Amino acid sequence: MCGIAGAVWNRSSGAVDRSTLGQMIAAIQHRGPDDYGMLFSQELPGGNESAVQCALGHRRLSIIDLGGGHQPLSNEDGTVWTVFNGEIYNYRELREELLQRGHRFQTSTDTEVIVHLYEELGARCVERMRGMFAFAVWDQKHRRLLLARDRMGQKPLYYRHDNGQLLFASEMKAILQVPGVSREIDPKAVDLFLTYQYVPHPDSILKGMRKLPPGHVAVLENDHLSLQRYWTAPYAETTEVQNERSMWSVKKWQSELRETLTEAVRLRMRSDVPIGAFLSGGVDSTIISGLMQSLSPHPIHTFSMGFPQAEYDERSFARLAAAHLKTDHHEFMVEPSALASLPSLIWHFDEPFGDSSAIPTMALSEATRQIVKVALSGDGGDELFAGYMRYQAVGLAGRTDRFPGWMKSILGWNCWQRIPTSTRQRAPGRRIKRFLQAISQTPERRYLRWIGIFDDESRQDLYPAPFRQELGDFDSSRFVVDAYQACPDRDFVTRTTCVDTLTYLPCDILTKVDIASMAYALEARSPFLDHRVVELAARMPIELKFAPGRGKKILIETFADLIPPAIQNRKKMGFGVPIDHWFRKELTGMLRQVLLSDRCLSRGLMRREFLEGLIREHVSGHWDHAYRLWNLLCLECWCRVYVDGPPPLSPPSLSDLGIIEATGSNTLKRAVATSGS
Repeated sequence: MCGIAGAVWNRSSGAVDRSTLGQMIAAIQHRGPDDYGMLFSQELPGGNESAVQCALGHRRLSIIDLGGGHQPLSNEDGTVWTVFNGEIYNYRELREELLQRGHRFQTSTDTEVIVHLYEELGARCVERMRGMFAFAVWDQKHRRLLLARDRMGQKPLYYRHDNGQLLFASEMKAILQVPGVSREIDPKAVDLFLTYQYVPHPDSILKGMRKLPPGHVAVLENDHLSLQRYWTAPYAETTEVQNERSMWSVKKWQSELRETLTEAVRLRMRSDVPIGAFLSGGVDSTIISGLMQSLSPHPIHTFSMGFPQAEYDERSFARLAAAHLKTDHHEFMVEPSALASLPSLIWHFDEPFGDSSAIPTMALSEATRQIVKVALSGDGGDELFAGYMRYQAVGLAGRTDRFPGWMKSILGWNCWQRIPTSTRQRAPGRRIKRFLQAISQTPERRYLRWIGIFDDESRQDLYPAPFRQELGDFDSSRFVVDAYQACPDRDFVTRTTCVDTLTYLPCDILTKVDIASMAYALEARSPFLDHRVVELAARMPIELKFAPGRGKKILIETFADLIPPAIQNRKKMGFGVPIDHWFRKELTGMLRQVLLSDRCLSRGLMRREFLEGLIREHVSGHWDHAYRLWNLLCLECWCRVYVDGPPPLSPPSLSDLGIIEATGSNTLKRAVATSGS
């Protein structure tokens, strides 16, 4: 796990010198504090003769071959170079194949597999890799650059291609260190962010800055940049998939799942440094921890985070799982304040990012890094095996789609108006009301209304007239609506899990985990996201995963020996923080101070009247606008860090954000290990 940066340019465009590249990798030092390196193609034999030049930079977090993995790294004759972020879990098997084909290795790292595999297969080398990765390969002979991102989008990769110069990096802040790079906000990206709480790939919040989508490679040659998808999950209906579903028994599916996921865990336990697992006490993290323990000769380290508010605290379930699995369990109590966490969060995430669970994820990563350098997680289980509660709403709503439109309209309007308003985010009445409000819409747009932060009407009320005119007829819903076309022929619950796998998972969950863990130089690995596990889950019939009132059926049944009964039957809690309480108490003044300031309103993105109403309704308890207010706060604070001045090389202070009164505190308390130690 590392950070990469680099550039390619020609004689008519701006060169990147050693000082600038040094600034780029300094901006991502937190991703790799153990080592750094730089390469300039003009310093290679014959390099000065070419009109096209390349610079590669790297920050290293040492996990495999601690002493021999310096990057940039080359093939035998120095004609192919790479910088790499991530892990190739099947590198040992690939290495043996490459040795048999005559390649010579200088190290024992997974990185070196990339250059030799590129020699064999070119851009198709990614098809043989089983892992999470973002890397660049510079082909000195052909003056060609290859950029690649893993299938699921676990590792980020930004790039900017303009006027003969291509810049790339693991994080956007590195590219912004290059003189002359524009920091102009893209209005459409603002609209996307306030729809989804993230800016979806391939866009970014800044004009001209792009994100390489998951499962894609990009090749730059002769100043032409071409993108190509090399993998997609097999959700689409095919004859092969139909035959498999009709011929395989439930026991066969369970056997394949157990074998494939166990192998994914085994591969992700390859490490030359201490390793552990996040254990929330949910189904997914319990399974991963259980499989790790079954493969380990000693108790594994597991880690959980607790909160003072009972509705957000899962520690009792984590303790239960740890005792059942006999792990060496570590608990942390966090009393987080959004105010104290805000500067670091804004700086690390590069773009506006509104998922408030980033706060406890960063706290858990910081605490876990004190003991291990690698942690496995259960990310991906909900999307692949229909675990989210909202899939129950999707299934229920599908039954009403047979009703005439006029009947659905009357049902929705008459019923939701009669349900009392609840200020609790997870209150049953609130969920029913949200369900009925969208019942008359098409299934795709109905789902977007359920998962979105601001719906179309609210965003129109939020934006001043000039900003609405600038957006024109832009439709932010296309990102999700178009994703449904990747799975056109399956049942709608399966199609929706496919959409979440393509959108919410990489853009929200995996972005959060990567940035939060790498902020503290912790490598997070996700066995559920092994592409063979994903392919198996994508082919499964929905009946194995989902039933009314129950998701993850096949997971629970297949791994029942690892999951205590109380966890098998518990309701999903999620990994949240009580921002609704904070915004009604200690952070009310800060909300008004930031969102209603002249500095914020002068940007022309938000109307004062709308903001005042939103804050008033929330503080009074009339409605829960916590998620909306948090997203608006993150957007404004991001502008203050990344737009109002040059982005700093380290997290800013509260005063840098223009927040004068530090009314919150952030304390992290280590609890006594509860089992296995």
